Amino acid sequence: MIVTHDFAPGGGGLRVVVVGATGNVGTSLVRALVDDPAVAEIVGIARRIPQDWRPARTTWVHADIGDDRTRLVEHLRGAHAVVHLAWLLQPTHDPSITWRTNVLGGIRVFEAAAAAGVPALVHASSVATYSPGPKRYPVDESWPTHGWPGAAYCREKAYVERCLDAFERENPQIRVVRMRPGFVFKRESAAQQRRLFAGPFLPNRLVRPRLVPVVPDMRGLRFQALHSDDAAEAYRLALHRPVHGAFNLAADPPLDAEELAALLGAQVVRMPRSAVRAALAGAWRLHLVPSSPGLFDAVVRLPLMDTSRARRELGWEPRHTATRAIEEFLEGLREGAGDISTAPLAPGGAGSRLHEVATGVGSRP
Repeated sequence: MIVTHDFAPGGGGLRVVVVGATGNVGTSLVRALVDDPAVAEIVGIARRIPQDWRPARTTWVHADIGDDRTRLVEHLRGAHAVVHLAWLLQPTHDPSITWRTNVLGGIRVFEAAAAAGVPALVHASSVATYSPGPKRYPVDESWPTHGWPGAAYCREKAYVERCLDAFERENPQIRVVRMRPGFVFKRESAAQQRRLFAGPFLPNRLVRPRLVPVVPDMRGLRFQALHSDDAAEAYRLALHRPVHGAFNLAADPPLDAEELAALLGAQVVRMPRSAVRAALAGAWRLHLVPSSPGLFDAVVRLPLMDTSRARRELGWEPRHTATRAIEEFLEGLREGAGDISTAPLAPGGAGSRLHEVATGVGSRP
């Protein structure tokens, strides 16, 4: 299915294809591209296309990159650039499903870009592609990218980067950019991220200040975040600059137990990491939470990233602090916020939570 809205051909601007255009970063990127006068046409590819969101100069295409019958080449032909954002985080209980979309689907996108003669490919990698590293000082893009083997998300991000290594050698005519953002948040992503990471048993009102009594302070709890709109701006800038290679993306400051406790009006309590992991592992095995203990293991081992290359070569500067991005997300979480314009970000309701339970928390995409 292809749905076109308000596109007037001509004008000599860029034609940009966004694969995974209806998610957290995808919606921010589409809006940024609509506001970019150098972009003449946007093609948004998604498994579930919006019915009521009609951005100017945008064509919606229904396609599932996890399905080898999907005909991507025809949708990419004539594009000046492809931005590949599509990624499944669930089901953690069946990583063969995420592998099919994230790895095999990613390879299909890369091969389709080459077959269609697209000159630029911008891929959404992640801080999760990095091997365990330091929390006291940041590392640049040369840090090893072997991921954390215990988490499917990290294994897949790292494997796709190896696929891109081969792709670049075989297609030197294509400019390849890899974005490696920290954790990405905005108010409109709250409902989606609650479903993906916390599950249906987290009451929205519980995250109000002073209702969360404690934040565990444990070894390795220090990470980087940024606002979805700032991540989208980095992708947009990469379309206009003759850059290639990897770029770390994160806003200041790095977040730890003290920062999170201040946002939640909670007390910091020192806890052994093993105890927190054991509780999470038990909840995951019982299908009470969708986040796997392997992802927890990765988070407490991920390095801090040096973002100076993005600031220097892209001219990128985040407009939101990491603290503000988390604060906005928590506000959205308390209010059950989402984005009704797209299915992935839709807020849902009590019935939605019952459906999550009935279909097995962490067992479905």
